[in-house]
Amino acid sequence: MAGDGTVVATMPDWTYHPLRGMASRLLGTRRSQRLALRTMATVGSLPGGGWLIARAFGHRHPPSHLAGVVAGVPVRTRLGAVVPPHVAAAAIRAFPLLGAGFVEVSPAGLADVEQIRAASARRRVPIIVHPGGADASAVADTLKDHVDAVRVGDDPALVYTPDGDVPETARILSADRAATVLATPAVLIREGPGWFARVTEAATTTYPAPTLRSVGRHPRSWPPWFWGLLVGLGMIGAGIGAAAITLGPVLLWYDRDFLGLDVDQLHHINHHLVHFLQHDRITMAGTMVAIGVLYVGLAHGGIRRGWPWARDVYLISGLVGFPSLLYFLGFGFVEPLHTAVTVVLFPMLLLATWRRPGQPRWTLLGTGPVRQWHRALVGQLLMICTGVGLFIGGVVVSVVGLTGVFVPSDLAFLGAGAAELDAANSRLLDFVAHDRAGFGGALMAAATAIVLLSAWGWRRGEAWVWWSLLLAAAAGFLPAVVVHGAISYTDLLHLAPVYFGMLLTAVALALARPYLCAHREPARQPQHVRSSL
Repeated sequence: MAGDGTVVATMPDWTYHPLRGMASRLLGTRRSQRLALRTMATVGSLPGGGWLIARAFGHRHPPSHLAGVVAGVPVRTRLGAVVPPHVAAAAIRAFPLLGAGFVEVSPAGLADVEQIRAASARRRVPIIVHPGGADASAVADTLKDHVDAVRVGDDPALVYTPDGDVPETARILSADRAATVLATPAVLIREGPGWFARVTEAATTTYPAPTLRSVGRHPRSWPPWFWGLLVGLGMIGAGIGAAAITLGPVLLWYDRDFLGLDVDQLHHINHHLVHFLQHDRITMAGTMVAIGVLYVGLAHGGIRRGWPWARDVYLISGLVGFPSLLYFLGFGFVEPLHTAVTVVLFPMLLLATWRRPGQPRWTLLGTGPVRQWHRALVGQLLMICTGVGLFIGGVVVSVVGLTGVFVPSDLAFLGAGAAELDAANSRLLDFVAHDRAGFGGALMAAATAIVLLSAWGWRRGEAWVWWSLLLAAAAGFLPAVVVHGAISYTDLLHLAPVYFGMLLTAVALALARPYLCAHREPARQPQHVRSSL
């Protein structure tokens, strides 16, 4: 520890660990690092870009006890980054978005003065310069009016933290209010850009998580997470109910009233038509169950335990999915049961998300074995790609439902053209289209939850994330595959996205399981932090 209370999480020199990624192999380590920093800095400079980066890497407001003073300058968090002058411009714009409370530029020489001066003009957090070499005094005199502080000289008592270890770093920050931790690019390369957020979470005072027994009997006393749990269970129940109707009567009274037809008459128009309607509705029902599973996980595993990002995932997904009811207005057919489910569940979703979770109630584990962590990161990337693919699929299905209704493989299965079906019943296309558009909206809601849960919730020991994704995938993919096989709609091109999504999900979850489902052995935490139950 330095004389000013600074602890540096670094190696004794500026050597970098070789990256294992493709960018490193193609561009070289230093170029790939600069590219990543500049990309993050550029995105952060765009309207909404800073919010996007901060959310993407889970950065939240640090607890008040991490605030302090560094080199005489007040900072919101005593967690900073130290960078050499040649990357200062990008780092000063990027690192604060990730959670750095200040940036130190070191070692700075006279040749770096103009570069540092230009970089500090765009700072979001305090900038401290640490001159090095024989011209240190001249550098200090030149830059003192352009940066927040200049720290001259080295302390022989400097102590290095062990490889940027998250629990150890959090312990240092919490145990000594004068301590400051600086992360070098080497630490961030090894630990990832979410390192600042993980340290902040590890240093956050936590409390035991509430249980179902703590929920009062009167709805007024129900906490947000319990409302969220009810919404998820309601979605699961609605999906199971929709599947039961589809496998039973197929059409309810309002369906028959709108069409002016019953099931036998539909079968007479086209002997594949009833099966086609069943395949659409079973797939929709499976997606509803998948959404419910994800919402149950987010409510019980995330919001209940105080994770702010879990509430955000829940809210964004709900705002994507529930307005899809408006699709139906364009067809002149509003299903009473669908409308009733929406009218009941949407207010409950707002009650679940109208305010951010209060007291944190999590137990944070370290990243664990490096090999296990790296595999989990690959799994995370694959899971995000799966979610993005599903979202694109939802958009396509919605557009098709709102416009052309059928894709070529649908017409090949039916053995009839859209004009022929329209001629048989003028409301038939609208009836099919409203099912398709609704499925597209539900698929986008599920995909949004999958992408954001995978991006923000990938933490060691959070087994509920793994189980939520697994059960949601089973509910979403398996009914779609089974029903297509049952009705002999087995066009390979039509089902290829489903098979590919299943493969990606299986690989992603297999890679991530040891990491996400790691046993919660006692972890080193700040002494004032109490573990969640």
